[in-house]
Amino acid sequence: MRHNKKFNHLGRTASHRQAMLANMAISLIMHKRITTTLAKAKELKKYVEPLITKAKEDSTNSRRVVFSYLQNKEAIKELFGPVAQKVGDRPGGYTRIIKLGFRKGDAAPICFIELVDFDEAMAKEAGKKKATRRSRRGGAKAAEATAEAPVAEAPAQEAPAAEEAPKAE
Repeated sequence: MRHNKKFNHLGRTASHRQAMLANMAISLIMHKRITTTLAKAKELKKYVEPLITKAKEDSTNSRRVVFSYLQNKEAIKELFGPVAQKVGDRPGGYTRIIKLGFRKGDAAPICFIELVDFDEAMAKEAGKKKATRRSRRGGAKAAEATAEAPVAEAPAQEAPAAEEAPKAE
């Protein structure tokens, strides 16, 4: 029975799973966004978020602990440098999973997993506030009011222009 065995084994041996998650974490840190299956992304989120939390405290011990998981000097530099600076004030939730659909060959659910603070497109959308859509009835009344207003103003604006033209001659 598998009582109290909660994490997804992903159909791999323990050593293969650890190597795969380490490689995916390195790719996520270096590229800020990767595409993978939903099951792998969920496991990667559980794997990489504690490492990012460790990186917020830049000490020799925390570097050694994170290096024992990742085994990549460039990824450690990136994690303790720009990534740690951006997430310094965030209390958690460093990654975001965005579902994309299903893979054509085996219909596996595919998704992005990305570092939240490094996605400029999402940050721009969050800054803009979209106007709410109004009902047709309210829109029709507003359109009629604006259509009538320029018709009434147009002759008044054209008359002074017509008067100025003969004076110029």
